[in-house]
Amino acid sequence: MARLPREARYGVFEIGMNHAGEITPLVAMVRPHVAIVTTVEPVHIAQFSGIEAIADAKAEIFSGLEPGGSAVLNQDNPHFARLAAAAEAQGAQVVSFGADESADVRLEDVSLKAHCSTLVADVLGTQVTLKIGMPGRHVVQNVLAVLGAAELLGADLALAGLALARLTPPPGRGVPVPLALPGGAATLLDESYNANPASMRAALDVLSRTPVGPRGRRIAVLGDMLELGEAAATHHRELAEPVRAGGIDLVFCCGPLMRELWYALPAERRGGYAPTSTSLTTILASAIRPGDTLMVKGSNGSRMGPLVKALADRFRTVEEMAV
Repeated sequence: MARLPREARYGVFEIGMNHAGEITPLVAMVRPHVAIVTTVEPVHIAQFSGIEAIADAKAEIFSGLEPGGSAVLNQDNPHFARLAAAAEAQGAQVVSFGADESADVRLEDVSLKAHCSTLVADVLGTQVTLKIGMPGRHVVQNVLAVLGAAELLGADLALAGLALARLTPPPGRGVPVPLALPGGAATLLDESYNANPASMRAALDVLSRTPVGPRGRRIAVLGDMLELGEAAATHHRELAEPVRAGGIDLVFCCGPLMRELWYALPAERRGGYAPTSTSLTTILASAIRPGDTLMVKGSNGSRMGPLVKALADRFRTVEEMAV
């Protein structure tokens, strides 16, 4: 907040937590006019008694709303009613978003493509059609929340749409990295910033829609998802289902928890396993071939970022070597 330019008309602040009670003092400093809760998922659940406790911790954000403020909530999430009740208890106006037909910001049509998405939405009675510069159903869902907040604040939805068309992924959130191999090129989707069960499924879905070259394969390179508590092994094993549904050809795993997924995969989808990302790098480097598309993802503690850097350095393109 101290770095907010004096002339700024709007400020957007992420208020995160991994324990109960952390949001309350932060939102008291920000005092937002609009609070968005994008979703409630089993993230950092090792620090909570259950997913309902995560919803309650996120609901702390409503305590800091300015009088007459609004809460923008995901109606497609099973914890919507719990969050809405908490927001209304603080006197907030609840605005819902999602594909649900009763949502205030309602997704009417969507086309998910490899590198972008297009959508039609009803935003509090105004129909908008726009392109999003990043792929993924999860990005579409977040854009609905953004459009709702923009409308509540009196922003120009047409200008918001133009800005969203220019959206590009930040580092570690899906940035495509070209890899120069003998005889051709491969593409690495760098999703290494962090991971939880929901974001892992979203990244696998994006990979399933990403094209490959001739004889190329879709390859998932996955590190442990951390802070999942007693259900950690189950969450890792259950990734076998989106791998199968997305037609992912090969999966490379590292870390003690991802071993659960490794054992849950059929033999033909097992690319390689190693205890650490460092030891997996050599295995992976010898397995990549021209035309492949790889997606690398894991919690920060699984150190998938250094794996991405090692592959990018090893397979630098001619243009990169000239810099």
